[in-house]
This record gives sequence, C-alpha cells and structure tokens, in this order.
Amino acid sequence: MSAHRVVILALDGVFPFELGIPSRIFGAADGRYEVLTCTPDGRPVHGESGITIASEHGPEILATADTVVVPSIVPSRVTERLTEPVAAALARVRPGTRTVSICTGAFVLAAAGLLDGRAATTHWELADLFRRWFPRVALDPDVLFVDDGDVLTSAGAASGLDVCLHILRNDHGSELANHVARRCVVPPFRDGGQAQYIEEPVPRPTATGTAATQSWALENLHRPLTLADLAGHARMSLRTFARRFREETGVSPGRWLTQQRVLRARRLLETSDLPVDRIAGQVGFATGASLRQHLHAAIGVSPGAYRSTFQQAR
Repeated sequence: MSAHRVVILALDGVFPFELGIPSRIFGAADGRYEVLTCTPDGRPVHGESGITIASEHGPEILATADTVVVPSIVPSRVTERLTEPVAAALARVRPGTRTVSICTGAFVLAAAGLLDGRAATTHWELADLFRRWFPRVALDPDVLFVDDGDVLTSAGAASGLDVCLHILRNDHGSELANHVARRCVVPPFRDGGQAQYIEEPVPRPTATGTAATQSWALENLHRPLTLADLAGHARMSLRTFARRFREETGVSPGRWLTQQRVLRARRLLETSDLPVDRIAGQVGFATGASLRQHLHAAIGVSPGAYRSTFQQAR
C-alpha cells in the first residue's frame, strides 16, 4: 500500500517553524506518510526572518496530494484576496482532498472559498480581522483546532502540532500518535483551548460613570460583593447602575465580577504556590470547587493544569 501523500504549500512570509511541523510529525510515523513541499510557482519563497526557501516541486504536485497543508505566514502578509499564483495553485487541489491550515494559513483557505459555511479557527489576535473579511465562516477563536471533516484549521504556531497529531490519531490510532509525540518530545494532547493563552489585562477604569466603583471592586474582590454593594458605592439605583455598567463594559456587573475573579486567580496560579482553596478565598469564590468550575468555563482547563503550564520558574 502506497504512503499517504502530504503536500505542504509554502508561501511568501511563511514561518519556518510551522513549515516544518507537518514534515516532523508525519515524517516520524514510520513511513506511513510521504511529505513533500511545493511553492505556488516553483520558485523560491521568502520566509520570515529573511530566510529564502527553495523547493524541488512546483504547484503541479498539489493535484497528487491526499492531504494539503498551508502553514502560517506573517500577519502582514495576510490578504482578503489571493494572488493569482496562489489561487491557481490551490485550484489544482482535487475536490475532497483533506486540507489543513496552521494559524494564519486559515486566511489563505478562507480567501480561496474553502471555508465558506464551515467551522474554523485561527490565531486569536487576528480573529476580528478574519470575521470582518470572511463573515461566511463560522470562526471559533477559543479552540486549538477545528476538525470539520475534510478541512481542518488550527490556531497559533504550536497548535499545528496539535492538529497534525490529531490527524495521525484519526488515521492510525492513539498508539502511533502517542509514539510520535514522545519521539518529538511534545504532549500527545493538550487540554483547553486558546482562551488560556489570550492576554486579558485587567481593564483600566475610565474617568466617568462606574469607573470608581470598578476600581473599588477590584480592591475588594475577596468580599462577596453583590449588585446592591456596587450600586450603593456608585450612589445609583440598581437599575441605573446595571444599565450604565453594561454600557461601559459590555457585560453585566455579575459577569464582570466573575471575569475579574478568574483573572486574579490566574495570576495567583501563575505566580504563587498557594493552594487552590486559598486562592479561591482571596479572589472571592466561596470554595475551591467554585473556582475550578469558573476557571474551566472560562479557559477550559483545571487550576492544576493551568498552573503547570504557566507558573513562573522559581
């Protein structure tokens, strides 16, 4: 039985790390895959950091692919419409061929119309731009990758590892995927989604409206604050305060308090060795179980998993 052919399409602005991920993962699968790289017109492409990448193959091999992978390119290179050589190259891909993108490679697939009406993801920092350019795509920026059958998209750089291992697991089972992951010294599966990697600084209160109360609440997160407490501090009726607060923050006071408590808990998990129950008390959650529930709802992982990923070296 012939090996499954994976063709990587390298574009101008490609990141060398992401370009190498499919070859590294599929190439470690004991000969089950043949991995080739091509460029849109057969000529070298200019990668990130001034690296020039030459390939032995032109776009004609895309017509022979069982799986096509489009790695990420630098954000300044993403476009709403494809250049003629890239469009022509992708037009060679046979209908039904499994197509995969890594990070900003989703912009290329979307511009080619391959994601219309489908679920997809890309790097969280570019989610707003992606939605503006490609409203017909059901974008989910909170996940590490999306498997939509014959089209798979992944988030930031390392999620290229996640999606390739996922494909390997689906093709040949967990035993081989785990073996390849160990060989490459990467986790075979990561919990949670992009939400745990998104930087969410505590909002800076503005100079008017409920700003002073927001600042006061942040200083008193350990207390069981209620809507009445917040409205009383702001010297407003409950209805007026709730309305103004939502106008200024985009969420209800209760939702905002939960978000701030989760953010404070995340920082304590990153920077301290405090037990989860102690952290819960310091940020205003009644119990450690409540903190676990809210943290998992916000970012998809447990306090222990988050701490092991992000805690600073001591």
